[in-house]
Amino acid sequence: MLLIGLGMGMIVLGFLLVFIGILLGASSGESDVEGGGVIMIGPVPIVFGTGRGATLAMVLAVLLMVLWIAGILLARRG
Repeated sequence: MLLIGLGMGMIVLGFLLVFIGILLGASSGESDVEGGGVIMIGPVPIVFGTGRGATLAMVLAVLLMVLWIAGILLARRG
């Protein structure tokens, strides 16, 4: 029950942080927006986005894919 409460709290905190970021960005008058993300479907990463963050996300996605495959192979051996 504790883990469920912590998970729900983290989700609410994430929504609040995004909302605060949107409000701060709108109040500063900046209109330069960059964003992106990674969707992992099994070991296959799908990376999308603009700017330097997309490159970092791609590198991290490949690293996660390699770690996932290594974990599967180690689990089958041991």
